Amino acid sequence: MNSNITQAQVDFYQEQGYIIIEDFLSAEELAHWKAVVQEALAERKGQKMPGKSVKLGDDDGINKDAEYHNKVFEQSINLWQTNEKVKELMFDARIGEMAAKLAGVDGIRIWHDQALFKKPWANPTSWHLDTPFWSFTDKRALSIWVALDDATLENGCLFFIPGSHLGTGFENPGIGKNMDAIFTFYPQFQTSRTVAAPMKAGSCSFHNGLTIHGAHANMTAGLRRAMTCAYMPDGNVYNGIANVLPQSYLDTLQIGDLLNNEAQNPLIYKEV
Repeated sequence: MNSNITQAQVDFYQEQGYIIIEDFLSAEELAHWKAVVQEALAERKGQKMPGKSVKLGDDDGINKDAEYHNKVFEQSINLWQTNEKVKELMFDARIGEMAAKLAGVDGIRIWHDQALFKKPWANPTSWHLDTPFWSFTDKRALSIWVALDDATLENGCLFFIPGSHLGTGFENPGIGKNMDAIFTFYPQFQTSRTVAAPMKAGSCSFHNGLTIHGAHANMTAGLRRAMTCAYMPDGNVYNGIANVLPQSYLDTLQIGDLLNNEAQNPLIYKEV
């Protein structure tokens, strides 16, 4: 695993809100990740996330325009909670340290993992932010996005608006049909430069949860598969948004409570 993070990479990430790391996984590691994710998905039998009855293709109430969104990507969440092999991948302290260094924090917790599969002919993913969906409010939160297939301009690679994380906030138009809906909230970025992020399988990117990003449609007959994980800096508190938290846990929370439940948001790295 190519897990070394240099100061130059930290500086780039802090300024631009994203970074691409080529050849993050070796060929052997990539093959293992792909096999493990497929096994975990097969075990789920279409269940989108643990503790909830929502199936892939159902309206989850989170994203606008459910019929359109369900043809954007298939999203399977918190595979680490139902498959020990995925848990081993997601709990890798080397990845946690990478995330912590880029974010400039001393502790990283998993918010949620998710397999994101763009099926053949899938719709584009409109420009959006991540953090406003989540149950905590932190400008340093971030995600890793690991390409399990080559992510190309033709099959739905990511795009970023560099530096947008420095000017966005926690207002959220969601992910709907209109690619430009985000600019009704953040019009200052409507004429911004965008950067495509094609990646070879086994490469990865990290991006800040407040970086405006999206993805092309899949204009091919093949899959574009990615395994991702969102990270919460240690010490965050509940903001009242349910997001992926199970009802049994929500019933114990009040706004302002510390989100430190190891069964839901495990600490995978702490600087010593």
